[in-house]
Amino acid sequence: MSPDHIYTRLIDLHRVDDVERSLRINARLILLLANHIGDAQVLEQAFEIASSMEMQGEKTHA
Repeated sequence: MSPDHIYTRLIDLHRVDDVERSLRINARLILLLANHIGDAQVLEQAFEIASSMEMQGEKTHA
């Protein structure tokens, strides 16, 4: 499966009529993937990267 296909599926998953529904889908997806990964160290690293990227985005848009 190509990265483009995965990206398209992720975008399609969030094409719903309600922002709250999209957020619930996203939360479920995150929990499912975290459970699948199962490695606390890998998850902590992902949390740090995501947080860092968000902080950089806030600085860029401020």
